[in-house]
Amino acid sequence: MNPGDWGRLRWRCRRGMKELDLLLTRYLEQRYAAAPAAEQAAFRALLEAPDPEILDLCVGRRRPADAALAALIGALTAVPPGEPAKPVMDG
Repeated sequence: MNPGDWGRLRWRCRRGMKELDLLLTRYLEQRYAAAPAAEQAAFRALLEAPDPEILDLCVGRRRPADAALAALIGALTAVPPGEPAKPVMDG
């Protein structure tokens, strides 16, 4: 992934809710680069969804219909809290 793509993804992780900002950015910085292609595609698709839908999926109020999305939600919620890792593509 080139640095421009990384920057666009990081920007897309900025949401209207701080909780989602943290959750999405932490996943991007800690897991995205090593994730399988299907999980990366599901993450990019998730970023297209409105904030309330993403929140409902992440807190379990709504179940993902797609298996790849369900796996992604599991990965998103499994990233331990704490200080985010430095992005792989920062230079």
